[in-house]
Amino acid sequence: MATESSSKSRPGISTFKGQDSALRAGRLGTGGLLLSVLAATAPLMVVAGVMPTTFAVMGIVGQPLLYVVLGLVLVLFSVGYAEMSRHVHNAGAFYAYISRGLGGTAGASAALVALVAYNALQVGIYGIFGFEVSGLFATYADLSVAWWIPALVAALVVGALGWLKIDVNARVLGVLLIVEVALVVIFDIAAVADPAAQGLSLHAFNPDTLSGAGVGTALCFCIAAFLGFEQAPVYAEETSRPHILVPRVMFLAVGGVAVFFALSSWALTVATGPSAIVAQSQKQSAGLLFGLTESRLGGTFTDVLHVLFVTGMFAAMLSFHNVVARYAFAMGREGLLPAAFGRTNSASGAPGTGSLLQTAVSVVVVAVFAVADDKPTGDPTVPVLHLFTWFGNIGSLGVIVLMAAASASVIVFFVRRGAAGAQAWRLVTSALAGIALLVIAVYTVKDFDVLVGAGPGSSLSWVLPGIIGLAVLAGLAQGLLLRARRPEAHARIGLGNEAFQLEKAAGEAS
Repeated sequence: MATESSSKSRPGISTFKGQDSALRAGRLGTGGLLLSVLAATAPLMVVAGVMPTTFAVMGIVGQPLLYVVLGLVLVLFSVGYAEMSRHVHNAGAFYAYISRGLGGTAGASAALVALVAYNALQVGIYGIFGFEVSGLFATYADLSVAWWIPALVAALVVGALGWLKIDVNARVLGVLLIVEVALVVIFDIAAVADPAAQGLSLHAFNPDTLSGAGVGTALCFCIAAFLGFEQAPVYAEETSRPHILVPRVMFLAVGGVAVFFALSSWALTVATGPSAIVAQSQKQSAGLLFGLTESRLGGTFTDVLHVLFVTGMFAAMLSFHNVVARYAFAMGREGLLPAAFGRTNSASGAPGTGSLLQTAVSVVVVAVFAVADDKPTGDPTVPVLHLFTWFGNIGSLGVIVLMAAASASVIVFFVRRGAAGAQAWRLVTSALAGIALLVIAVYTVKDFDVLVGAGPGSSLSWVLPGIIGLAVLAGLAQGLLLRARRPEAHARIGLGNEAFQLEKAAGEAS
């Protein structure tokens, strides 16, 4: 591989410890990997939460068509990203790819952005999770439980699962995901079987429904539903045939998510009628899906759906937790975090220190918002909703920026290898995807106040996206500092355990 020749030109690459600096290979097959990444999409949370919010806030009926458009954009992105995964197998995924194309300094910046973004995505869900569990206790057990109690319990349970073998996690995620998807499919069928007065209208797929100034912002809402498919390369070191399984899972995931969410959002418009979907979403918000299922499938089904709504969030939290732990592991292994993060649990092969870091971050953030909740805000749910919307959109922006940078890196990587001709069509798709993702990123920053529900002129519109900007700059500074003071650490950014393998092979050859 070209990565070998490039690594030989990097003097001073340090050896790793070997077994405890490598994730356990062969733990995941196609099914386990697919379920692990799809769990992060939290399908029920998207259908019950994101879709009604997008209809209500943006007033755009054509949300189903937006999922189709985004699916096409992300398929274009996946073409180059998947090809890159055949050449680079590293738990650092995004930042490993970016470092191979754009250099170690850019890779260090991407690493910090990824760590911040995926932590934000994971931690943000604790707010809505705690709020919903508290509501379940109040509804079904007549108990008043503060939201932060189930949130903290969940953080500890997720942290404990993060120490187990990844195949155990995959089974947990798989069961929760399959049941969750099955219930949404049952609703979709019920909606089609019992449509509103306008019948089985395909109006939501009409391009005319996407006219207006809110389309760019609506794309920002909808792209969050896809987050998770890009995580497949994170588990490359834990699969038996990463060059085959990772690309396969990525295309299955992005294609499946696009079709599933396009049909499910269309089912919502069928159940209410396209002319009524915006008004009904504004009136009922996250209660829209549950109201529609109760009238068609009964109270028992709706009660089960409420419970699965919560377990789906738990699955998403566990999925993001595993990703954060592996990014921390890769960064520790390559000198971007303390070396302790670059070692695995001897019993399970899981990145235990990274798991502890993510758990600690979750507990601290939940605790801070719990303290804020005890203060007179006029609405006790405000800190909870802020935790979800603020952190969720920060994380989404970070991942969009990473995908755009990865698209550029794919192009540079293959051009430098002299493979531009052979990979020409993949470079074109990467360029198109990169441009589209940059446009979405610009709209996300521009309309951040809308995404987080802040008022016009609110400082949140620049403070919150500024967190990702700060991560970019801090990562660049770390990369430049490493290059100046520890060139051996800078040289191995993006190489992962390959640096150890290369040096070991060189030692045996000599």
